[in-house]
Amino acid sequence: MTSAQPDLFTHALLPEHFARWFTSRGWLPREHQLALLEKAREDRSALLIAPTGAGKTLAGFLPTLVELSAGGTFASTGRSVKRSRGLHTLYISPLKALAVDIARNLETPIAEMSLPIKVETRTGDTPVSRRQRQRRYPPDILLTTPEQLALLLSSDDAPFLFSSLRRIVLDELHALVTSKRGDLLSLGLARLWQLAPQIRAIGLSATVAEPEQLSRFLVPQLHGKPQSADIVVAGGAAAPEVEMLDTRERLPWAGHTARHALGEIYDLIKRNKTTLVFVNTRSQAEMLFQDLWRMNDDGLAIALHHGSLDVAQRRKVEDAMSAGKLRGVVCTSSLDLGVDWGDVDLVINVGAPKGASRLMQRIGRANHRLDVASRAVLVPANRFEVLECRVAIDAVAENAQDTPPLRTGALDVLAQHVLGCACGQPFLSDHLYDEVCTAAPYAELSRTDFDDVVDFVATGGYALKTYERFARIKQDKDGRWRVANPKVRQSYRLNVGTIVEEAMLKVRLVRSRGGGTGSTGAIARGGRMLGEIEEYFIEGLSVGDTFVFAGEVVRYEALAEDHVYVSRANDSDPKVPSYMGGKFPLSTYLAERVRKLLADRRAWKGLPEQVRDWLSLQTHFSRVPDTRELVVETFPRGNKHYLVCYPFEGRLAHQTLGMLLTRRLERMRGRPLGFVANEYALAIWGLGDASAMIRQGGLDLNALFDPDMLGDDLEAWLAESALMKRTFRTCALISGLIARRFTDEEKTRRQVLFSTDLIYDVLRKHQADHVLLRAARADAATGLLDLRRLSDMLIRIKGRIIHRELDRVSPLAVPVMLEIGREAVYGEASDELLAEAAEELVKEATG
Repeated sequence: MTSAQPDLFTHALLPEHFARWFTSRGWLPREHQLALLEKAREDRSALLIAPTGAGKTLAGFLPTLVELSAGGTFASTGRSVKRSRGLHTLYISPLKALAVDIARNLETPIAEMSLPIKVETRTGDTPVSRRQRQRRYPPDILLTTPEQLALLLSSDDAPFLFSSLRRIVLDELHALVTSKRGDLLSLGLARLWQLAPQIRAIGLSATVAEPEQLSRFLVPQLHGKPQSADIVVAGGAAAPEVEMLDTRERLPWAGHTARHALGEIYDLIKRNKTTLVFVNTRSQAEMLFQDLWRMNDDGLAIALHHGSLDVAQRRKVEDAMSAGKLRGVVCTSSLDLGVDWGDVDLVINVGAPKGASRLMQRIGRANHRLDVASRAVLVPANRFEVLECRVAIDAVAENAQDTPPLRTGALDVLAQHVLGCACGQPFLSDHLYDEVCTAAPYAELSRTDFDDVVDFVATGGYALKTYERFARIKQDKDGRWRVANPKVRQSYRLNVGTIVEEAMLKVRLVRSRGGGTGSTGAIARGGRMLGEIEEYFIEGLSVGDTFVFAGEVVRYEALAEDHVYVSRANDSDPKVPSYMGGKFPLSTYLAERVRKLLADRRAWKGLPEQVRDWLSLQTHFSRVPDTRELVVETFPRGNKHYLVCYPFEGRLAHQTLGMLLTRRLERMRGRPLGFVANEYALAIWGLGDASAMIRQGGLDLNALFDPDMLGDDLEAWLAESALMKRTFRTCALISGLIARRFTDEEKTRRQVLFSTDLIYDVLRKHQADHVLLRAARADAATGLLDLRRLSDMLIRIKGRIIHRELDRVSPLAVPVMLEIGREAVYGEASDELLAEAAEELVKEATG
């Protein structure tokens, strides 16, 4: 907020007691806050695009607070809003923590202006008794999540609860719409528009690449024509100050720990009042926190925050942050989104940011004030990451965005929604189809796909029709679909949502039972909860093994049911848990900017000296790729032959390319043995001499990289791959075909694996076009395989492949070559081993 005198326009929109409240705080309402009030007066939905610290949340709630304080009338116009007792505004957030934080922040203006407004939260942590009361006696404002909205809509009293709803506020909208949670939310909105046509929506978002696309999410899509909400863009933000650490240490050729810069990171924390240190994975967070703690001779208050820690521990860190009691917090994307953390004066991003928009979101955590420049330092972990950090800083300076486009709605999510609708009130297929098509991600949904989804929910599909347990809805004599029995309704409510996580075990801290490795002495149950860890990591441990968790080194003592018991330990080389989620893909936009940077020799002047020397060496020994070409290098090493290429399209696309190229090389008798990919390059090794094959015409690189590999080769590989089974498993759980949770038990991971793998095999054999197989293929294509990106790359390089036959590894190939044969060894020893291997390869590369 700015400090100034209110003008006539402000008086016309803002009631007197609101204007006095702003003045008492030394604020003036910002233009975008007043603009949302104006949109509300005009009865329009709107999308607010504003950076962190711009007062987005207050802007989103101002129309609600003004309407409710006026008893349902806009004071400036006298126009009635038909306010009756009941739910007025629904606030939906991607994070439970955000809903709780917003409730806390909303209470301040409500209390200070003595507004007769009741605010409550409803998340997975809300007690059942309060949830039941909220349905009977709804508050004025309910703060909730997409999953809780789906549950509320599946109740038979949803028409009563939502009939009075006037406004929906969707916070961090850019973060919601890029996943299946966004699909579920869009279907929930479509249902709300039917139950309460008077609803108007306000979307709150950080800066996005395509605001017009995002604004479609907020209004019903009607008659096959795209409809958009109004767009309000906040101005006046101070440009962030972002720099890259030009390390005094030797910059690694590979690796992701950034351990070389530990001293410099610690000095930055020491020199600032409060610093957020972002990393890209939870395992990185644990490792970096341990490293900083070991060197913390000054006793600085440094904390750890990530999604697997116990909720009580996370809240404790958040409260300490808000109170200004911490000097540093090592965190993951768990702190990416909009909770107000008070006076953070520096953000450090360890590793490459992977996306310009994500980096801006993280930078926005600093200062949290629109008119004060946020400060950030990027710490690249290796030489390739320097290139990515450089172009990300340039993108931030240009305010360039790379948020992904709006999704096409997933069929497995639609199946879950169809079942949820039947749990509430019986529906006719025609009516529900028309309703679903008003949701932006499903605006292009064909009637055939919709009918197939309804048939799947009703019978399981043609191949599963004979199994009674897959029949979850049935038609009555009027053609309406209703749930087959009460158990189906109960199962839906236990399994609602689109987040399918690996099986998690609760970690409890107890006293060591002693006796060394393999001790079988009794262990006390109970103990303080530290958080949750993925089951597959624990399965690989033996009793007595040590690992890092919740910022401590702990010893694995025992596993009982779903609890892991650990004790405190002293070990200089503990293991670090790896998590299945976590790694962000390199955005297409940043990848393209990296290629342009490499192609522009003049731009190299802005790079650190160590990186300039590296690229110059590559120019001398081989070739630096131009923007639209693919450089392919072949060389011998040891008793094997290598083919290395540099697509710069991200790890996912490169892994898919590696799988397909090895199949082709097998057919060409290249005798490949394996491949490895990083974000920038792909290396394939084998027994066949690729250089000689190319020289003698036995291997045509244009044929090898032909886009037709995405046809039969891809299908043949997918048929054999475990990847499709894993993807299908997720779709089966989201669609409700397989339930993970029951009233009296939760299915184990092995039970889920067995059930879904069996069904997958049956469907592939008997119904290859089954809805879930289609959903799994779509997921694999857009997520795990990155097919569109790979296809675009293959088309771009066609006829532009440059081959370099070398007698040894090139400087640019060193990082990807260091990935070959790397074991998941953690601790300082791994960095030393990597450094030794790098030295050896660098000597080879530079002669």
